[in-house]
Amino acid sequence: MSESTARTEDRPVVAVLDYGSGNVHSAVKALVAAGADARLTADPGLVRDADGLFVPGVGAFRAVAEALRASRGDQLIERRLAGGRPVLGVCVGMQIFFERGVERGVDTEGLGEWPGVVTELDAPVLPHMGWNTVEPGEGTRLFSGIEHERFYFVHSFGAQKWLLDVQPPFPEPILTWCDYGAPFLAAVENGPLSATQFHPEKSGDAGIRLLSNWIDGLRGATL
Repeated sequence: MSESTARTEDRPVVAVLDYGSGNVHSAVKALVAAGADARLTADPGLVRDADGLFVPGVGAFRAVAEALRASRGDQLIERRLAGGRPVLGVCVGMQIFFERGVERGVDTEGLGEWPGVVTELDAPVLPHMGWNTVEPGEGTRLFSGIEHERFYFVHSFGAQKWLLDVQPPFPEPILTWCDYGAPFLAAVENGPLSATQFHPEKSGDAGIRLLSNWIDGLRGATL
């Protein structure tokens, strides 16, 4: 039997996918602060039926990919997206949506929602750790009101090219870029699937506002 997805007041239910990614309690707290009824869970019914799904990612691309597949989290994510249900991935939880990740010679298959390969950043000092500005794409909802804020990054790998070719009538994804040695994708808004390379839950008020913007979209999606 799955957990209840009944809302608490006007708080959309956000399932934080528990697949062994590590300490995600800061993400749960940040989502609550942003206005969600956030629940750390591996329950398939709740993951399927929640207003939003938050996919964390800590560590190596291969470890995250293997853990997701071992817990069937990849199937749950795919089913949500096939039904147009909102998903937000963070850090390696963003990277995993690309076709492949290559880390120190280890080539790992990703979830394949977006074409392209996650590779090591072209920068003199790694990891990229600390605060950095981003360049949100036109029409962004995630960065509404926080277009000029800084966000907290900690990573050595990223998606440095965008290869998805979208044809009308489908809308173009909204891409947000960051520069550290060379440009890399800091965020993507692509229909029901959104993702950030930085950690909103570690990005202070700006991160809470970004999560709140995403949660506001969940309210609109369920009206």
